[in-house]
Amino acid sequence: MLTLRQMTYFVALAEQRSFSAAAEVVHVTQPALSQQIKEMEATLGTRLVERLPRDIRLTRAGQVVLERCHEILAMTRNLEAEIRLSKGLTGRLTLGVIPTIAPYLLPRALTRIKSAALDLDMRVREAQTAELVSSVQNGKLDAAVIALPHDTGGLMAQPLFTDHFLLAGSQSRIEALTAQSAPRPTDLSPDALLLLDEGHCLADQALDVCGLKRTRQTVDLGASSLATLCGLVAQGFGLTFLPEIALCSEMAASPDMAVLRFPEPQPERTVALVRRQSTEVKTWFSELAVLLTEAGEELMVAARARA
Repeated sequence: MLTLRQMTYFVALAEQRSFSAAAEVVHVTQPALSQQIKEMEATLGTRLVERLPRDIRLTRAGQVVLERCHEILAMTRNLEAEIRLSKGLTGRLTLGVIPTIAPYLLPRALTRIKSAALDLDMRVREAQTAELVSSVQNGKLDAAVIALPHDTGGLMAQPLFTDHFLLAGSQSRIEALTAQSAPRPTDLSPDALLLLDEGHCLADQALDVCGLKRTRQTVDLGASSLATLCGLVAQGFGLTFLPEIALCSEMAASPDMAVLRFPEPQPERTVALVRRQSTEVKTWFSELAVLLTEAGEELMVAARARA
């Protein structure tokens, strides 16, 4: 009979494409991992892996088994999560947050969560949206905070609050723009825009509201963080879109930066909490959503008082 341990080892091997690397990931010796894979092949009566000099390749049967292992391990993690969180915000909770939200929302949110759920062991992971959605789907995360619109892959999404986009640049550049009628996003020259690099949903959303496509020929794409972007535009290197949630923190870090609001309807994103559809609805999800909403709305109030 196949075991969950064997499936875990096999998935690690398929992902790492190396027995030694896979053994390191699952914290066993290489001979131990190799033996488990051989036993798995013996149980199924077929080869799953072609062993090459410096690589491994899954056989056709191995591809089928890998897909089923992903499904079974995801179901197992889902079951474990439901049991852990069946009594509300207690036990262990794994939460993912995208980089353009995490450094601004988490300090306020975690303080609230800690006060409301003293017995909660929360583990936070910061990653880009596609990775977080995949991790929630396969049970590696219980929930994630992402920004919509974005393909959630069938996950259940609970909107938390609305986060408007502001236009940020140097004092002189913003003053020149406000001396005229306030520009709309579609009025902006692509040559002037600095955006985050590939994989950041904030950049894709900003391009969408400008009616632009993501190409390096039209828009400068390369910064890895909002802090980097804000430092650049504060010194006159173009303009960027700044979400309200980040305004107070980034203006404190880059005091030479100025911002302006777009005319109504202002471009915006919806910050949402997502979970698997299959997860049994318990109080932990709604309790967490309320606490995150309260923290987010506090940040929105502070941002609107400042800009």
